[in-house]
Amino acid sequence: MFKFKYIGLFLVVLIFGLLFIPKIMARISSDSIVEENRTLSSSPLQYITLNGEAKRVPEFTFLNQDSLFISNEDFKEKVYVTEFFFTSCPSICPIMNKNMKRIEARFGSRSDFGIASFTIDPEHDTPSVLKAYAEDYEVVSQNWHFLTGDKDQIYALANQGFNIFASVNPRVEGGFEHQGYFALIDKDGFIRSRTDQFNNPIVYYMGIDQEQLEVQEVDLLIEDIEKLLKE
Repeated sequence: MFKFKYIGLFLVVLIFGLLFIPKIMARISSDSIVEENRTLSSSPLQYITLNGEAKRVPEFTFLNQDSLFISNEDFKEKVYVTEFFFTSCPSICPIMNKNMKRIEARFGSRSDFGIASFTIDPEHDTPSVLKAYAEDYEVVSQNWHFLTGDKDQIYALANQGFNIFASVNPRVEGGFEHQGYFALIDKDGFIRSRTDQFNNPIVYYMGIDQEQLEVQEVDLLIEDIEKLLKE
């Protein structure tokens, strides 16, 4: 009786191996398992709405690291990513711009893609300081602009224009508080994002790494940039 049980178990294992192992090996060799584990949403990216209207980036004009005036018109017909940072930031900014370099490496050579990095410390971050910072990060894209200008206008753009918090706070390390978010803007100037598991827009993408997550939000952002570039 025990022999029949072992024979039956052996047959089950043998049949499983013959039927499924070749399929599994084929999927591994074609990287299909990796692709299926990615969290790319099949639905279109959502518009961020305020009072029932899709939220468009407000008009802005600032100096970049080459002392050239750059406005939102320079990003017209481009998909672009924005951040708020400062060059002397001792905490999250280096992580944010390490991840932004990943984005540049992927899309920086494209004429229809750009990055706008707004400093929240414009008194210190002059164009020459931003130029040195860009060189330290080995920025090569002609469409990655580090922007500085009137402090009130920058803070209005952050807090009201994007609803990304930024403020002066001498009590914290570095003297400034800000959120480590990246915003994604489409070719028509609208803020876009994917949705969460409850079908609500996530609005922004965390620019810093989160140890508890297997897939970082910058990976999701890269997928969504690709999606907008195809629209």
